[in-house]
Amino acid sequence: MTAVLDERNAVRRVASVRRRGIRRGRTVGLVLAALASGLVLLELSLGSVTLPPDDVLAALFGTATPQAEYIVGEVRAPRALTGALAGAAFGLSGAIFQGLVRNPLASPDIIGITMGASAAAVVAIVVFGATGAPVSVSAFCGALGTATLIYVLAWRRGMSGYRLVLVGIAVAAVLSSVVSYLMTRAQVRDAQQALVWLTGSLTARTWTDVAPLAVAVVVLVPPAVLLASGLRPLQFGDDAATGLGVRVERHRLGLIVVAVALAAAATAAAGPVAFVAFVSAPIARALVNGNGPALVPAAFTGAVVLVGSDLVAQHVLELVGIVALPVGVVTGVLGAPYLLWLMSTTNRTGRA
Repeated sequence: MTAVLDERNAVRRVASVRRRGIRRGRTVGLVLAALASGLVLLELSLGSVTLPPDDVLAALFGTATPQAEYIVGEVRAPRALTGALAGAAFGLSGAIFQGLVRNPLASPDIIGITMGASAAAVVAIVVFGATGAPVSVSAFCGALGTATLIYVLAWRRGMSGYRLVLVGIAVAAVLSSVVSYLMTRAQVRDAQQALVWLTGSLTARTWTDVAPLAVAVVVLVPPAVLLASGLRPLQFGDDAATGLGVRVERHRLGLIVVAVALAAAATAAAGPVAFVAFVSAPIARALVNGNGPALVPAAFTGAVVLVGSDLVAQHVLELVGIVALPVGVVTGVLGAPYLLWLMSTTNRTGRA
């Protein structure tokens, strides 16, 4: 009788902890969504012509002056929405990869997927003289092709997360060499265009950049949420996931396809913005205070990181006399110390 009561109490405690975790995750998600919305509104307000929030809202609803409607609707809104959507896509993609592979290095900007997009974009710019939409299409196809190559090379009677990371880093190194070679052979104008794209930038974004990215996010988020139910069991290993009724390889492949497509769409729209996918999931997990993938908070964290970094790059740095920079410069400065810290702690753990 005592054993039965102890078991029931243990079940109740586990259920209580899980309910608290779910509530905390929802609260964190709502706070991050509100923060991302506030940053987007701030980006719509700031610029060479500063608009108060009520004028921005009036412009969004079509009741402002023609000048305000043009500034908000045609100049600032595409940039802000591209940043928010790309950040969300990067964050969600990184959370899926890191949760699936159980390795904090397994994000699309570390394992070569965004480098594949970069190589394809540089080929389009330098070799074919492409600009605009063809560059984005090339980047999208390059990311998908690189992900397929990495998956095939890493497959050995199943998928190992450690092997996937190593193969991805190796492929990224090869593609980086290709990009460097093309840059040395490019004309000055093409090299400048390629360099801006490689850094990651939201400059001169239009609704033609927003539309395909928005479609990709709307189409890919539902399957990501549905497949997330099997992501937690996969974190305990293939045998445990199989015992819990998860079709391991099918589920893993579906998650990889969704994560790759999200990263490819974000890179095609905003360029290979460094470290957004890499840092979003750890930040989200820390805020949720859990070990799970925290997909929705990671998506909102990515939006906050990218839009916030763009505000810093475009407006905050001007206050100290620094010209406006591509957003990828700021995210690189923010993400590089975390990568160094992660590698340092990993090395200490390995030696221990």
